[in-house]
Amino acid sequence: MNWLTNFVRPKLQALVRKRNGADNLWEKCPGCGQMIFHRELEQNLRVCAACDRHMQLPPGERLVSLFGEAAYERLELPQVVVDPLKFRDEKRYTDRLRDNRSKTGEEEAAVVATGELGGNPVVVVVQNFAFMGGSMGLAVGEAMMVAADAAVERRTPLIVFSAAGGARMQEGILSLMQMPRTTIAVSQVREAGLPYIVVLTDPTTGGVTASYAMLGDVQLAEPSALIGFAGQRVIENTIGETLPEGFQRAEYLLDHGMLDMVVHRHEMRDTLVRIVDLLGNRDRREEAVLLPALTETTETTETAETAEVVEPGAEAETLPERTAAAAGDEGADE
Repeated sequence: MNWLTNFVRPKLQALVRKRNGADNLWEKCPGCGQMIFHRELEQNLRVCAACDRHMQLPPGERLVSLFGEAAYERLELPQVVVDPLKFRDEKRYTDRLRDNRSKTGEEEAAVVATGELGGNPVVVVVQNFAFMGGSMGLAVGEAMMVAADAAVERRTPLIVFSAAGGARMQEGILSLMQMPRTTIAVSQVREAGLPYIVVLTDPTTGGVTASYAMLGDVQLAEPSALIGFAGQRVIENTIGETLPEGFQRAEYLLDHGMLDMVVHRHEMRDTLVRIVDLLGNRDRREEAVLLPALTETTETTETAETAEVVEPGAEAETLPERTAAAAGDEGADE
């Protein structure tokens, strides 16, 4: 037994690691199945050049795409109670945490950073779906609280990139408690008169959707992101109907008024710069260029403002009646 443990097992593990290392040079697109070289994928912000599928972007790469190399500062997050319920299913919760930390290089499912977008300081929260499905537990709740406090203290907008499967079941009611807790954090930012911007990435579901992910002053999403509370199969079984094609996808939510914009990842930084400049810098509001998606709304508003307002109870005159009245007035003047 000692011979197998001390000699054979390490050899097999080394062989597996070697094979995995070679395989990691290429990644298969979940959309079209094309094999993509890892460097090419990273340079393209993990967007498939063939089918435009937006793959999950790690927090480090997300922050670099926003701020550039070394142009941001990560905020230290407070330590939380680890495994308060001593939870165990197929594995111990502590073992799952250790494995995910080793796999992702991150301590938890959310990171908080500060930097500048277009010269305006911002606080950013990025969730990591690769870390236990981005699930919301005590640590993610603390991350949101730290981010909200930092935004209020520094008088800056708060931007959240959500990616989660919901609350973390291994923490039970303590994870569900983070829903009202994070909602209170968002309320603090709003009460301070600061913008709260949410970017929904694939996927954003469960308790995260039912709390801070849908409370943004501006709601953005990446293309084809899955956004919802319950799963499509659960909903269909509950209501006994087949849901429409594209249900719970970003474009469907945009068409039904749940989102303000669907923004390609390559255009996300420039879009956020313009939004932050418009909402976060009061001195530049009058000079800010309107977003293309808001142009039509603005034109409609201007048309409505120029229309004549009819007092309640008064009868609106028709065009012929106005013409006749105007002619009568001219005759009286003569």
